[in-house]
Amino acid sequence: MARQGWGVSIVTAIGVAAGAGAAQLGFGYGLGVIAWTPTEAGATDTAWADGLAWATWLAASSTVLGAVCAQRLHHRGASRPAEADSSDSATTPSTEAETPESALGTTGAEPPVERHGLLRRVALALGAGIGGLVTVLLIAVPARVATGADTGTPQRTAAVQATLGILLGVVVAIWALRSRAAAVNVTATAAWLWLLAVVSVIDGVRVGRGLTGAQLGTWHLDPDHSHYWIGGQLYWPGALLALVPALLIGVLAARRAARSTGHRVGAAASGAAGPVLVALAYLTTLPHWSTLGPAQLSTQLVAPYAVIAGVGGSVLAAVLAERADRHRATLRGTASPATTTGPTSTVEPELTSATAGGRTSTAGVPPTPVPEADSAPSIPGSSTRAAGRRSRVDAAPQATEAASPPNEGPTPRVPAPRVDPDVPGVAPATTEDPTSSARRTRSTRRATRPTTD
Repeated sequence: MARQGWGVSIVTAIGVAAGAGAAQLGFGYGLGVIAWTPTEAGATDTAWADGLAWATWLAASSTVLGAVCAQRLHHRGASRPAEADSSDSATTPSTEAETPESALGTTGAEPPVERHGLLRRVALALGAGIGGLVTVLLIAVPARVATGADTGTPQRTAAVQATLGILLGVVVAIWALRSRAAAVNVTATAAWLWLLAVVSVIDGVRVGRGLTGAQLGTWHLDPDHSHYWIGGQLYWPGALLALVPALLIGVLAARRAARSTGHRVGAAASGAAGPVLVALAYLTTLPHWSTLGPAQLSTQLVAPYAVIAGVGGSVLAAVLAERADRHRATLRGTASPATTTGPTSTVEPELTSATAGGRTSTAGVPPTPVPEADSAPSIPGSSTRAAGRRSRVDAAPQATEAASPPNEGPTPRVPAPRVDPDVPGVAPATTEDPTSSARRTRSTRRATRPTTD
């Protein structure tokens, strides 16, 4: 609210909460979801308490939606000027280096932490509560003609229930303004409850019951069928319609927030934000039941367990996110190259050849004598290098013996044959014609014979 100011955001929360409450009540009255005077005679005993439960929940949900929408509009309005400033700074050359804080201020996924955060959230929640007072008027006036009421002033009772719902909504709104997952959970739960209520009303019209209203958070397919009841007190289709959606909404709403380590605890508890409003709405209307039938008793029993199911879903999302982080950390640890300290040495398994002092030795081949070249002038350090080469040459037979198979012995070294000076050498065979050799000899003799004048 640094750019808009606190006053603008509080006014926005008031307007959004009032609009959300009026829209929901108009939708409920128009479709017959909230029926203070049902057309069916058998529904007059439950219409009063069902209407009070809807009034409490509508006031609470409108307050939460008003505060959350005001905060989202503020963040959206604050991000647009920041993006414009960043684009201007990108196109305009600057001589000063950009600080890390200014560089990360507009690119972070989470909004920057503002000063007076708690006070700001409380102000927004109270502003949304003020806007939710519209629902008190819109509920109290139609409730004057409610049938089956246990009091002579049903409008006052309905107004008290709506006010109590606003107080509950202020508390949950402070939580939803701090946790994005909780806000998403409340919104998704409200959408599911309205979808279920519309389906329930349409089914009642289809079977000929008329506009008898709908019970908050449940749908009785065939309440008279004995197969749908467990022990005569628990209606299991209604229990599934309350528990399974609470679990799924808890998982889906907390999945994104659970990826961040800093928001994981809040994400794990966010699954209770939506179902707790339904449970408290039923709990506050319990004293107004004159006769609690089996269908209403089943709903009263299932509502607290829906809160547990929602928390279980959000905790499951947090656990899966933590396990994914550990798995990624393990993969990064195994993929990093291993580092070694100190010098490394490589040992060759087989030495093929080595040269020292003008002699060449090949593994498995006896050395042959090579005429030595004239000694070169000594170079400083050459003696050390020559000693190293001689040591490698001496180590060559050992390496060859080590590389030989275990069943075979080392390759025998055959010495070169010695040449006896007393034995005349054998002339190498030639392919030249002997007659041509004799002609060359006779022509040479004629050339050397003295001539006489």
